[in-house]
Amino acid sequence: AVVSTQSGHYGRDSKDEAVKAQYHSRWLTFDANIRNGVKQNIVATLGKESSHPSNAAQCVAAIAQIEIPTNQWPDIIQILVNNCTMSNVDTRAKEASIEALGYIVEDIDPTLLLDKANPILTAIINSMRVEEPNERVRVAGAHALNNSLEFAKEAFDNQAERNFIMQVVCEATQSKNVKLQVAALQCLCKIMSLYYKYMELYMNQALFAITFSAVNSQEDEVALQGIEFWSTTCDEEMDLALEAQEAHDLGEPPDVVSKHYMLGALQYLIQPLLKRLTIQEEFDDEDDWNPNKAAGVCLMLIAQCCTDSVVPHVIGFQEHISHTDWRYREAAVMSFGCIVDGPDPKTLQQHAWNLVPHLVTLLKNDPSVPVRDTCAWTIGRICERLPQTVILHPDCMELVQALLISLNTDPRVATNACWAFSSLAESAYEEAEKQHNENEDEPQTYILSPIYQHIITQLLATADRSDANQNNLRSAAYEAIMELLKSSPRDCYAVVQTTTVMIIERLQQLLLHRQNANDKSSSQFNDLQSLLCATLQAVLRRMQPGDALQISDTVMSAFLMMMSANNQSSAVQEDALMAITTLLEITGCHFAKYMDSFWPYLLASLQNHAEYSVCGAAVGVVGDMCRAFGNEIGSFTDKLMELLVAALSNANLHQSIKPSILSTFGDIAMAIGPAFVKYLPVVVHILQQASSANVDKNDYEMWDYFNELREGIIEAYCGIVQGLKHDDPAQNQLEALRPHLQIIVQLLMGVSEDKDKTESLTTAACGLLGDIVSTYGSSVKHLVQFDGISNLLAQGRRSRSVKTKHTATWASKEMKKINAL
Repeated sequence: AVVSTQSGHYGRDSKDEAVKAQYHSRWLTFDANIRNGVKQNIVATLGKESSHPSNAAQCVAAIAQIEIPTNQWPDIIQILVNNCTMSNVDTRAKEASIEALGYIVEDIDPTLLLDKANPILTAIINSMRVEEPNERVRVAGAHALNNSLEFAKEAFDNQAERNFIMQVVCEATQSKNVKLQVAALQCLCKIMSLYYKYMELYMNQALFAITFSAVNSQEDEVALQGIEFWSTTCDEEMDLALEAQEAHDLGEPPDVVSKHYMLGALQYLIQPLLKRLTIQEEFDDEDDWNPNKAAGVCLMLIAQCCTDSVVPHVIGFQEHISHTDWRYREAAVMSFGCIVDGPDPKTLQQHAWNLVPHLVTLLKNDPSVPVRDTCAWTIGRICERLPQTVILHPDCMELVQALLISLNTDPRVATNACWAFSSLAESAYEEAEKQHNENEDEPQTYILSPIYQHIITQLLATADRSDANQNNLRSAAYEAIMELLKSSPRDCYAVVQTTTVMIIERLQQLLLHRQNANDKSSSQFNDLQSLLCATLQAVLRRMQPGDALQISDTVMSAFLMMMSANNQSSAVQEDALMAITTLLEITGCHFAKYMDSFWPYLLASLQNHAEYSVCGAAVGVVGDMCRAFGNEIGSFTDKLMELLVAALSNANLHQSIKPSILSTFGDIAMAIGPAFVKYLPVVVHILQQASSANVDKNDYEMWDYFNELREGIIEAYCGIVQGLKHDDPAQNQLEALRPHLQIIVQLLMGVSEDKDKTESLTTAACGLLGDIVSTYGSSVKHLVQFDGISNLLAQGRRSRSVKTKHTATWASKEMKKINAL
């Protein structure tokens, strides 16, 4: 039993792909006789366990996922299907076999089971039918179907098979067994997500009625799935709207047309959702997912999906804002907060204006914590989406005072008050920017200026509360401070200066205490260090360069203390490196005086391939050093290039870091100029290897990485072209790159032909083409006179991005110059 349990945990919990591959390889090293014996024993265990779900089923699936791809367990599917369909099989063995089938098809490559798809789905679907007498078998079948729905594409493409599957699932939703109802509704949610285009017939005949009934169910688990169905529908229809817009822009019809089910359901669904908002208890666990929270999320999605159409159905609910029952007051405020994002701001402007005085009163005086909490959240939403409603409102200062009072109340209320301050500060600054003199770089003042210092002081005090670790209050307080610092006008600069000193002092004190901290408190110290680092970054960016230089020694000492701690977490080291990057940007070449102290930590971070976020942050620092030091970085580049090349060669380094390393080669080339020629052979070889990479377009994560990789390659070439160029012909090293120009142009042709390239990749490709043509002139005319190159520039000129259009236009002009010669 212990072996079975441990095997089951291994099979379902080994999510890390590298670890999973290692385990798979290890299993296959066992002698075939041993493996066959284990498999026989595990299959024999199906249905004989007291635990549920079956560990043996999980173990069977884990082994099957290893051996089916190598055709080493060809009969396992038939064994499991027989267990599911033969009448003389014990019901517990049948249940476990269905579970095993569901686990197998969930994680395995579907193409490996194409010849077995029909018997698998038939076994699973039949186990769900009304005719199946055992309810646990039906529940297992429903879970297995949910796992196998991606695998069932061919069945859904066939109308007769689709009708049968939908009939069985819909019948299962009518069972009196709550577990079966829930599992069947989960299937419907996933079916709507995967097979929306086929749902019209079933929506009209069954799904509307089934899901509305579920939303109103007295069973929370059933209600949750009913609400989830409509949330899924919103997600799908919003995606379809985006796809339709993209197709329209390309002059093509969309692949799937939205049927606007959500719009049709509005009049029936909104009232049950609003009713759900009123069903809660004052001290409900915030981490528990329940119909009340699900209804709020669904309402937000409906507002984004149906926009203005949702407003008439919700706005009347505001009459409950003065209800004697706190639940109705909270629901009234929540309902408005949920629909702020989606409808046209003009549609909601007057409603929000009328609501502000009520929100101020409730936030200051309501005895209910949930009501005040939701008020603070809704104020933040209004500040974010309808900023003028608050900023121009006569009660604006009263609202600010109410938020300040809320900072000293229950942590959950204070957290949302902090977030409201973040939204208010950003919106107030943006409004001031619209009004300020165009000759000034930034606004002279804004609406929060008279109480700016008081707000900062209160937020710092909030971050120091003894209960600030609850509800992410400390993080929210520092994030609000950061936004206030970032969005500060000129007349608040003195407060920015004093805040800088206070943040530095806090960081220094924390680092001293950190040395004596025990393991139990180290996590809290790490979080606080990260927050202080981020806040210091924000405040440094607002400081004038001269003032920043006066405190840079103290700031850098604190950052070095953070880097030197032996037990420091990777997140804190990453934060310290990112903060150092900010200091580098501000101090520029003056940062050189810190290099003796900082150099060992930079090298160690570049070699920290295991904690790749630290390595990535260090790579970012190298790029900023290039921009800050220019040619003076030459004394460091031999070692930096050695470590960057070594990082690229390390198979264990996370792939996300590699594009930025390639781009950094370009930064180094631009910094040291023609001297980069000594690194050129190695770098060009690396770039050409990277250019030859191929990925599966159906693997979206890998395709995103491939786009980033190509962008990094192109940025490297841009830096190299510009770096090797020199006004003095004796120092010019452009000829060293000439033999590789044809391969570079082929890379650009490949980008041109790719219909799925990103906007930034198009911009980079046009920029590199322009650099090559403007630098090498007519001598490269024969390399670039191809349709693919012309198409690339045309794509760039048609782009909606100003940057892409500008870059492509410039590159086109450079092309015309050489064509005229």
